[in-house]
Amino acid sequence: MTSSIPTPPQSSPVPGARWALALLLCMNLANYIDRQVLAAVEPEIAESLLLSSDPEDPNVQAKMGLLASAFLFSYMLAAPVFGLLAERWPRWKLIAVGIAVWSLASGASGLVTAFMALLVMRCFVGIGEGAYGPIAPTVLSDYFPIAVRGRIMAWFYMAIPVGGAMGYALGGYFAGLDKAGESWRWAFYVVAPPGLLLALASLLLREPARGAAEGVAAPRRRVAPADLLLLARTPSYVLATLGMAAMTFAIGAFAFWMPRYLKSQDVPPCLGIGPRMFFGIVVAVAGLTGTMAGGLCGDWLRRRFSGSYFLVSGAGMLISVPAALIFVFSSFPAAWAFIFVTVFFLFFNTGPTNTILANVVHPSIRATGFAVNILIIHSLGDALSPFLVGAIADADPSKSLKPGFLLVAAFMALGGLLWLWGARYLKRDTELAPERLSRERREAASG
Repeated sequence: MTSSIPTPPQSSPVPGARWALALLLCMNLANYIDRQVLAAVEPEIAESLLLSSDPEDPNVQAKMGLLASAFLFSYMLAAPVFGLLAERWPRWKLIAVGIAVWSLASGASGLVTAFMALLVMRCFVGIGEGAYGPIAPTVLSDYFPIAVRGRIMAWFYMAIPVGGAMGYALGGYFAGLDKAGESWRWAFYVVAPPGLLLALASLLLREPARGAAEGVAAPRRRVAPADLLLLARTPSYVLATLGMAAMTFAIGAFAFWMPRYLKSQDVPPCLGIGPRMFFGIVVAVAGLTGTMAGGLCGDWLRRRFSGSYFLVSGAGMLISVPAALIFVFSSFPAAWAFIFVTVFFLFFNTGPTNTILANVVHPSIRATGFAVNILIIHSLGDALSPFLVGAIADADPSKSLKPGFLLVAAFMALGGLLWLWGARYLKRDTELAPERLSRERREAASG
C-alpha cells in the first residue's frame, strides 16, 4: 500500500519536504553527536574502565579502538536488514524505532562499570543507527527532485561535521569537569532525551510516495537477488561506494584518534580554548563549509559536466591528501591550519557522493542501495581504521599515532582516484536508473 501524496512535477518538491528535511537534519545531528561523544571522552574512559585495573596494559589503544569498530560492525550489519524492511514497511516508523534504540543505548553507556558492558552498549547504538542510516536519504530523495538533490543532501549531511563537533565539545566539557573522576558519564546521559523526542516527532509525518520526485511508480515490494546484481552492474554505484569506503576509513581514524593525538602532543589552548574543544570547532566550521560548498559546486557544475558529482568529490579528496601529510609533520599551532584544509576537502564530497547513489539507483530499491553502500563502506572503512591505527601505534616503540595517519593519507588518495574514474559513467547511469530495473526484469523473464 503506497502513500496518498500525489506525485509532483519533477521540478518541484513534494508537499512537506522542508519540514521533513528539518526533522531529518536534527536527527542526523543527534546521530553524529552520539557517535563522536565517545571519541571525545576516550582517554577518560580508558582510565576509568581499563587502566584503573591494569595500569600497564600494553594494548589499551587497540581495545579503545575496538569500541568504535564494534559500533560500526553492528551498524553495517543492521543496515542491510533495515534497508530490506524499508522497501516494504513505512519508513518513518522504522526511523522512529532506530532513533529510540540508539538514544536509550547511548544513555545506558554512561551507566556501565566494565569495558565489555560499554562494548555491548555501543553495539546497540550501531543497531539503532543501522535502522536510520539507509532509510533517511531515501525519504529525502522522494521529497526532492534531481535538480536540487545535491544541495539537499549537503544540508542533510552537514550534520556529520557539525554533529561530530558538538559531540567533541559536549564530551570535552564533561570530561573537563572532573579529570580524576567519572564526569565523562554525563556526556552520555544528556544525549538520550533529545533523541527520544525526535523519535516521537518522526511518527507525525506522512511518507512521500516512492519515486515521487522522479515521477516514477515505485510501490513497496520485496527485493530480489537480481536487484543486488543490478547494483553491482552499475559502475557509478560501485565506484562511488569504493571511494566512500576509502574516505570513511580516513574520517573514522581521524575522528576517533584526534583527541588522544592532541593530548600526546601537549597541544596548548588556542584562543583560550582547550585543544579538544578547539578541534571540535575546526571540524564544525571546516566540515560545514566544505559540505555545503561541495553540494552547491556539484549542482552548479552538473549543467556543464555530466560527471560533476564525481569530479568535485575526486578533486576535493586529492587536495586533502597533501594537507593531511603536512599536518602530520607540522607542529602546533601551525598544524591547525592544515587540519582545517584537510577536514574541509574531506567533507567536500559528502553531498555529491550521496547524490550519486540516489540518482543511479531505482527508487524501489533505493533503501537497499544505501544499505549495501553502508555495509561496504564501513566494513572496508571506519570499522577497521580505528583499530588498525591503534594497533600500529601500540607496535611503534614511541606509541606514536603518526605512522597510522600516513596509512590513512594513502587511502584518501585511492578514494580520490576512484571517484575521478567514475565521472565517465555518471550521465549514462543516471539516465538509465528510472527504467533499468523494469528492463532488467523483462530481459530476465524473456531469457
